[in-house]
Amino acid sequence: MTGLREYLDGPHKAARDVVREGLAAHTELLDAGLRLPRDEYRDEVLALLREMSAEAARGFPKEYGGQGDLGGFLAGFETLAFGDLSLMVKAGVQFGLFAGAILHLGTTRHHEAYLADAVEGRLLGCFAMTETGHGSNVQALGTTATYDPATGEFVVHTPTPAARKDYIGNAARHGRMAAVFAQLVVGGESHGVHCLLVPIRDEDGEPLPGVTLTDCGPKLGLNGVDNGRIVFDQVRVPREALLDRYAQVDADGNYQSDIENPDRRFFTMLGTLVQGRVSVGGAAINASKVALAIAIRYADGRRQFGAPGSAEETLLLDYRMHQRRLLPLLARTYALHFAQADLVAEFVRIFGGDAEAGDHDRRALEAQAAGTKAVGTWHATETIQQCREACGGAGYLAENRLAALKSDTDVFTTFEGDNTVLLQLVAKGLLTGYRESFGKLDPLGTARFIAAQAVEIAVEKTALRTMVERLRDAVPNRADVTDPDAGLRDDAYHAGLLRFREEHMLAGVARRLKGGIDAGDEPFEVFNRCQDHVIAAGRAHVDRVVLEAFQTAVQAAPAGAVRDRLKELYDLHALATIEADRAWYLEHGRLSGPRSKAITALVNELCGQVRPHAVALTEAFGVPGAAVEVPMVVPSQHE
Repeated sequence: MTGLREYLDGPHKAARDVVREGLAAHTELLDAGLRLPRDEYRDEVLALLREMSAEAARGFPKEYGGQGDLGGFLAGFETLAFGDLSLMVKAGVQFGLFAGAILHLGTTRHHEAYLADAVEGRLLGCFAMTETGHGSNVQALGTTATYDPATGEFVVHTPTPAARKDYIGNAARHGRMAAVFAQLVVGGESHGVHCLLVPIRDEDGEPLPGVTLTDCGPKLGLNGVDNGRIVFDQVRVPREALLDRYAQVDADGNYQSDIENPDRRFFTMLGTLVQGRVSVGGAAINASKVALAIAIRYADGRRQFGAPGSAEETLLLDYRMHQRRLLPLLARTYALHFAQADLVAEFVRIFGGDAEAGDHDRRALEAQAAGTKAVGTWHATETIQQCREACGGAGYLAENRLAALKSDTDVFTTFEGDNTVLLQLVAKGLLTGYRESFGKLDPLGTARFIAAQAVEIAVEKTALRTMVERLRDAVPNRADVTDPDAGLRDDAYHAGLLRFREEHMLAGVARRLKGGIDAGDEPFEVFNRCQDHVIAAGRAHVDRVVLEAFQTAVQAAPAGAVRDRLKELYDLHALATIEADRAWYLEHGRLSGPRSKAITALVNELCGQVRPHAVALTEAFGVPGAAVEVPMVVPSQHE
């Protein structure tokens, strides 16, 4: 299905193909984690990273070794997930995080001093943000960087064991410099978290004075990445080490920033690094494609049991339950692919020089990236597990790749932001309308901000009530409809149901928050009681966004076989999504019992429609052959 593959690859097909070719030329890396000692595996990953650095770094400015192609960079990074995921994560650490911090948080002097070496893989670096005692709560990091005006230096220090930098990629073996996030102290006053460049190893690979480096040891997965821990003991770096795009310290120790509000300054700094969440979500979706390509090809060739009296056993993929396990996940993978494509396009617009892009656009992008990353990585975890089970014992063997996919992607749900925290961020953005001052990420700060502004916006405005009423009219109960199948494949019906659920949940959260605060309850406790509701509202929003992205992609697809196959997948995704939440829709009068049953019957029917094209639909992903040609896959009946 050549046309479908080209449509999926989109405007960055050339960047994807270059990475595919590189992965196909280095298939030996796929089993390196099984055949090599850990340090040798890490060194092999590094060697290939350097070989592919020109392509991996295409998003950087041309004067520093890149091509100025942000969209191609993100597309290429996602495509790395078709191969060994340690290589992909290593590339994310080096180019997305370390070099990205220099590019986005630094100024010309930092770019000229370090960026070309980082982009070309000569200067290997770390992104030292997470600490043993603080992960998601970055504002509370314990590491300090205190300015000494007598010497014109910052003194970087780890004051407590909880402030140790932990899980830091490149720290255990290869990194020579770290982008360190620390509390900036100038003139005895703390100005919050800022980022500084701190050398950690000499050219011989030995730790520098005052720097203690240790290995995190074996992990559940990604053992080709040298995650380590860093402790600083009064390490001095020059004043110029501060990445000072958003805040400066002069030689006399005067702190200055054009962003006066410290919370806004902090979130502006972190917002420039949203690329990491965009990248991880896309990589997770691509890992799901690999697992589905393996499991569906296996199910299309493996036979088991059969009709009584028949001499021929039945293909696994012809069993309805097997279809039910894999094909809705295939449909959802397509849906997430198009939602990710929309996210990348928006990222390129905002960070690619659109002069009209403002704070509102950036806030909206951050929320979109957070939601897509959360849902995409959870989807990968579910999909790979289902694929493993659907392949039985064969799926448990390391040679068939599902074991590595399962272990290597497991951490995706918690790095670049814990998924539950990210969905809380999404819901908070909806409640506040992405206002200029949007408070702290911690529950207390969120509750206070909502109490002051967002609840009144969400609940008291007549426009919100009117919107909910319009949705009720657009999505009637239909209990009195003679034919419960009527309209079930109508795009507007699907979008109406998901939009109603999102708005109903959002209004419900706002009412609960307002009711508790009006009753005089402690804001933190009010928020804590509603936190599950907040997360559910965020998830409902992302589900609706993903659905509408798929709708748009189907409408824009070339007429004929490509659009027909996508429409079948879209209907399967939409109805499977509604089916998964049918208890909620029944409780809220949006579905009748007969209509709920009709949805289940239609999901089964759609699985049957998709089944003959299932292998071709996975081939359209363009996963390099070696990544899916595992020993358990036998020749397909449809090849």
